[in-house]
Parts: sequence; C-alpha cells; structure tokens
Amino acid sequence: MSCDLAEYSESLVERDGIWMAPQDREISYPQHGNDACFDVEDSSFWFRHRNQIIEHLVKSWSPERTFFDIGGGNGCVSYYLQQSGIDVVLVEPGASGAMNAVERGVRMVVQSTLEDASFFQGSIQTAGLFDVLEHIEDDQQFLRSLHDYLAPGGLLFITVPAFQLLWSAEDDYAGHFRRYTLPSLKDRLNRCGFSIEYGSYLFSFLYPAILLARSLPNKIGLRKSVNHDTTIKEHSERGGLAGTLINECLEYELNRIRNQKYIPIGSSCLAVASKKVD
Repeated sequence: MSCDLAEYSESLVERDGIWMAPQDREISYPQHGNDACFDVEDSSFWFRHRNQIIEHLVKSWSPERTFFDIGGGNGCVSYYLQQSGIDVVLVEPGASGAMNAVERGVRMVVQSTLEDASFFQGSIQTAGLFDVLEHIEDDQQFLRSLHDYLAPGGLLFITVPAFQLLWSAEDDYAGHFRRYTLPSLKDRLNRCGFSIEYGSYLFSFLYPAILLARSLPNKIGLRKSVNHDTTIKEHSERGGLAGTLINECLEYELNRIRNQKYIPIGSSCLAVASKKVD
C-alpha cells in the first residue's frame, strides 16, 4: 500500500524525505519531549502495550484505510502499525520528532501542525491522537478542527492520561494541561460532533502505583524532581516476579479489549469515535 498526499493536501512540499507545510507555527509540546521519549519507546512495557492495543483496534475497525497519526512524535505508533501492514501518514509538528520518525523507518512523514498541513476537509477517513489531546490547551477547538478534516463516518482513535487525582510532577514535566475520565472524554467528543463506538481504561495496575509513588508524594512535597533518568527507569521492563505480574496484567487487558470489554479503572483511557453523519 502507498499513500498519495496530493489526495489530501495541495500545499505540502517534500524536503529530504519529509513533507513540510509552508508555515511553522508554535506548538505547546515541550522541546525536550520527543527526544526524551525516543530513548525509552523501544524498550518500554508501556509503549509496547499501548501499541498492541492500538494495532488491534485499528485492524478491527479500519484495516484498509490510510491511517493519519496526528501529533505522532517519533513515529512509535506509526512504525508499529506500518510494520503490521497498515498504510500510515505521520503528522508531527516538531522537527526532532519528524526526523526521529524518518530514522526509525516511517515512510510517510509530514512535519506540520494539523491546521498548517491544509488537508482537504472531509478527506481523512481514519485518524489517531495518542496521548496528544492533553497537550492542547483548547482541546475542544482542536477536536472540532479534526472533525472537519474527517470524512463522514470517519474514525478517530484516542488515548489520554486518566484521572486528575493522579496528577503529579510528571504531568508538569510532560506539558499536560489536564487528565481525563472516560465520561469527560466522551462528553468532549460528543460536543464536537462524534459518536462513541467504544471506550475503556488502560493500565489498571498503574493506577494505585502512580497514586502512591507519584501523586500523593507530590502533593505533600516528598516527590523528587522528574528528569530523563527517572523516566527511563520507570519505563524499563521488569524482571522476576514483578515482571511476570505486570505481563499478566497487560495480557489480561489486551484480551479484554480484543473482546471489546470494559476495564473500569486505569491510568489511561481510550476511545474509538466516529464522525456523526448528518
């Protein structure tokens, strides 16, 4: 499969293997974000599990459509889907993320914001926002814009961090504006013209771990400062009994989602939504 970007936009220009928009506007994602993630993505149980779930959902709901990974950073999701046979376009405004994605092997990379890429309205059939929406101050306006670019009945796949109770220094470090609940995410999507097809929480075992090790210590001033080394350590695969238990929890979640069952709590939530047809 291959994608002809001329079917989606007439303003993009290719430079050194990356498609570029004519203008480059400021973004809210922190400068260090993509490079910090690039160092942990390939060895992280968190990114691996999220990728497996996203792959299953996309293949179940929209296997034959070109998938637009909006704000997809270093191409962690894009490359995983590409390797599984999905035709993918990565849309990433950050220069470092776009270059990292090309280095990773993502074939179609657009360095641009969604707005600056000037995609034709109603041209995109399937899109993903994977831990992107929480970085956008006016998330509802962004969802409305994306709604305009989606074709009638087009699908949107979303993951976001869950529960404001779990807020910690990691959220500040990552440049988050908020965390969500599944009802609050569904409400935003409904307000912006989407119908909810499926929703659930993820990383159920991380809810108590984050609450006890991050959020509560952060609230009482005992949490140490966050840096790149702590991020790498927390994302590393675990060995021994802890690793076995984590893998069993992740496999349980994956099986639940494969059967479109609901997971009632977790540190992230996901939704599959479709553009309402008038």
